[in-house]
Amino acid sequence: AREEKPARKTLFDQFDPNGNGYLSLAEVDKGLIEQFQLDSGSQFATKRCKPAIIRAFQAAKDVSGSTEGASAEYVTRSEFRLLLVYLQRYFELLAVFDEVDSGDDRRVDADEFARAVPKLRSWGVIVRNPAAEFKKVDANGGGQVLFDEFAVWALKRGLDMLDDEPEEGEESLVEQHKGADAEASKAAGVAGSRSGGDSA
Repeated sequence: AREEKPARKTLFDQFDPNGNGYLSLAEVDKGLIEQFQLDSGSQFATKRCKPAIIRAFQAAKDVSGSTEGASAEYVTRSEFRLLLVYLQRYFELLAVFDEVDSGDDRRVDADEFARAVPKLRSWGVIVRNPAAEFKKVDANGGGQVLFDEFAVWALKRGLDMLDDEPEEGEESLVEQHKGADAEASKAAGVAGSRSGGDSA
């Protein structure tokens, strides 16, 4: 909202101590620790939240579509609002992931996923066939799901732990994942047709 803009400007300036107008991942990390006391004096919380911070940072810096110059590797002032939106969303997804990860080993197996079906239902995701759905989540077929894979799946399925209205810009996260999926499928198709051609 417009009334939040001055507060965001101040916050960006606090995250950007050298005043160059760009935020690196390290500056975002440091800003979260200093401005929100994220780690309460230890590195545990930041380490625990790191997968969510990385996902949010990558998504925000890619919004502009720039592939050259500093803006391709950093979050700019104009992308900062989306960084905050994405941090909130990915922190929420990380909290869900931690709930599903009953073994507390930062990965989810098929049994843990099946046991979490009632929780997933309470967050708006109906899973009728846990084994088949787990295969969809486990994009690389490794038998264990890491946070990145879980986040992609959860965003596509519209999982919402907080049951709140989506923030403006949040829908672009889903679009990014759909685009990445389309590119991956296209690449797989090209690779398949090449290997098919070689065997003929």
